[in-house]
Amino acid sequence: VQLQASGGGLVQAGDSLRLSCAASGRALMNYATGWFRQVPGKEREFVSGISRSGGSTNYADSVKGRFTISRDNRVNTVYLEMNSLKPEDTAVYACAAKRSQYGAGAFVKTSEYDYWGQGTQVTVSS
Repeated sequence: VQLQASGGGLVQAGDSLRLSCAASGRALMNYATGWFRQVPGKEREFVSGISRSGGSTNYADSVKGRFTISRDNRVNTVYLEMNSLKPEDTAVYACAAKRSQYGAGAFVKTSEYDYWGQGTQVTVSS
């Protein structure tokens, strides 16, 4: 499966953005999906994950209550709605996918994901 993230940009603190992760090549409905972010000089950080059905989600503590992950398997796309953005949310955001069994939950570790897309830059100014 090939993944392509989009929707990043330059916003001010308090603004919102919606990122999209479009899949091609395989049906995304067979994959759990996650969002990660990375800033230069730091390790990739888990942001949010969603099970293949969408029934289970996970969030990093730093984004709980502000970010919402969702998916629309009909259009092979996963979304990350980001509200109340902070300067510390500035990073390159990338989506990842892991083929999983139906009924399995979301995944949080970088090592658990098999497929990665190129990221999209999110910059939040103060």
